[in-house]
Order: sequence, then structure tokens, then C-alpha cells
Amino acid sequence: MTPSPNVSQTIARVALAAILAGAGLWTLWEFVPALAWAGIIAIGIWPLYRMAERHCPPGKHNLLLPSAFTLLVAAVFIVPLVLAAVQVAREWHVVVDWLETARQTGLPAPEWLAQLPIGADKAVAWWNENLSDKDAAAELLRRIDRGQLLGTGRQIGAGAIHRAILFGFSLLTLFFLFKDGDRLIVQMRHASERAFGPSGERVGRQVIASVLGTVNGLVLVGMAEGVLMGIVYAFAHVPHPALFGAITAVAATIPFGAPLIFGAAAILLVGKGLSTAAIAVVVAGMVVTFVADHFIRPVLIGGATQLPFIWVLFGILGGVASWGLLGLFLGPATMAALIMLWREWTAGANK
Repeated sequence: MTPSPNVSQTIARVALAAILAGAGLWTLWEFVPALAWAGIIAIGIWPLYRMAERHCPPGKHNLLLPSAFTLLVAAVFIVPLVLAAVQVAREWHVVVDWLETARQTGLPAPEWLAQLPIGADKAVAWWNENLSDKDAAAELLRRIDRGQLLGTGRQIGAGAIHRAILFGFSLLTLFFLFKDGDRLIVQMRHASERAFGPSGERVGRQVIASVLGTVNGLVLVGMAEGVLMGIVYAFAHVPHPALFGAITAVAATIPFGAPLIFGAAAILLVGKGLSTAAIAVVVAGMVVTFVADHFIRPVLIGGATQLPFIWVLFGILGGVASWGLLGLFLGPATMAALIMLWREWTAGANK
């Protein structure tokens, strides 16, 4: 039986659309992370952008407001990185001096090493065997493959340049998302309704609400944790408390990431002989992360996604394992959409 012309045309259109979509995805594959990050940032900042848009005279925000918000996002990411790089450059001479001293005279075991609660004797013995004697220290340092270190440094530099380029494209995309966001929202609403019917718009709204709730629950709460822990670091005399607070804020966006940072700060304090301050930092960090992870984040993320927090947690961890940092936001959004479709399907089956 020969298919009718309308059916043939429909099949041809679907095939052509699939081919063009595949070709477009193949073309843009290297830029998909940049586009995804731009979309996530735009969703997270969109309520603030609309608020600012309402306070601007009509027609005056076509270029000025998108440019201002894009530059603000760039500053939020770039300024901490620049400050960290400057601090590393300032402290680099300390590392160089340490290596030179180790080669020439060796390094005596510090007093705090013998005060470790576990493995103190083995740690002191290893230190004396490998670092206290200048010949042993020089031999240990000679074992370091300088070529491998240089190669690793080149790889890190190439990766940093690649990410900087992607970040630049993210900012460029973000500018146009701010500029043409209203038009894009209308187009996506019509497209989802034509493709999937009324449920398509509901899924889209759920995904957007999930991303927004995840941004609030991870990023904003992480920033608050960083500020609080920065104050704790300052009172505990942790070296460079502002830098440690910024790193804590970044790490706190990842589940179980903040304890690694305030644990490292506590180790530094133990190394300086400030055991009481180290204990205070650990206790304060545990309290802050416990409150954030068990009370604040479940309300912000679970309330927006309409998910039990256990599914939010699985979405975040599984998303990070699958997509890297993008998974922090894509994972919960995917779980929220799937759970919503499941609820609609099961509710329809029960009627």
C-alpha cells in the first residue's frame, strides 16, 4: 500500500528535522557546556533582571541593562579568581624558599607532628628519614620528575585557557538571553505546546522552577556558608580568611564539599599550634553545614522542585557524576521533570 502524499510529506519533514537537529548539535557540541551554563545563570538571575527591567524607562534597557547584568556576572566569577591568583603569586616565593632550604640543610620535624592523635610516631620517623637529613631531602626532591611537572602544568594551563574561552562564550550567550529573553520565552512556550501539548509547558515550567530552586539552594546558601565561615576563620586566625571563605563558598555548592575546606583550615591551625582554634573551626563548620544541608536547602530546593530531598540529593550527586558541575543543576531538574510526569501518569491511571 502506497502512503498518501500527506503522510510522505510528514515523514520527510520529520526526517529532515532530525537530520538538521543532529547536524546542529554536532556543530555546536563543543559549545554546549557554554550554552548550558548561560541558560542556568540566566534562569537564576532572571527574577532580579525582571525587577530591574521594571524600574528602567521603556526602551532604555535594550542594551544597557543586559550589558550591566552580564558584566556583573563576569565580575562575580572573575574577581575571586584574580584575587586567588594574586595571593598564590605572592606566596609562591615561600614554596621556593622551602624547597631550597630542604635541599641545602634539610627540614627538622615540626613540633605539631609529634602531637598528632593518630600515627604521630610513624609520621615523625618518616619525616626524619626523608626530610630532616639534607642528603635524604635532596634525594627525595630529585625523584620528582620535572618534565612530568612541566607537562602537568601545560595541561592545567591549556585547560584553563579552554575554560576561559567557554566562559567568554557563556557571557556572550547570556547577554543575548537577557536581551531577547521575553521573545525566547514566548517562542519556547509555543513550541512546547505544539510538540507536546499542555503537558509540555508544565514540564518546562517545572524544569525552570527546579533550576531556580537549585540555584537558590546551592549557590546562595553556599555563599552564605562561605561568609559565615569566613568570619569564623578570621576569629580563629586562619591564614587568609577571606580567601578560605571564598573557597568554602564554592565548595559548599557541592554536597559534602565544605568539610574538606574547613578541615584543611583546621589542619593549618594545628600546624601553627592552635589546637583549640582548630576544634572551634571544625565545630562551627559542622554546625553551619548541618543547618544548611538539613533545614535550609531542603526547603529551598525541595519546595521549588516538589521533590523529597532524597531525590534532590540523588539528582545532584548523579548529575555531578554524569555531567560534572553542570549536573548540580541539570540533575535535580531532570529528576523533577521525571517525577512530575510520573505523578501525572499515575494520577491519570487512577481515575
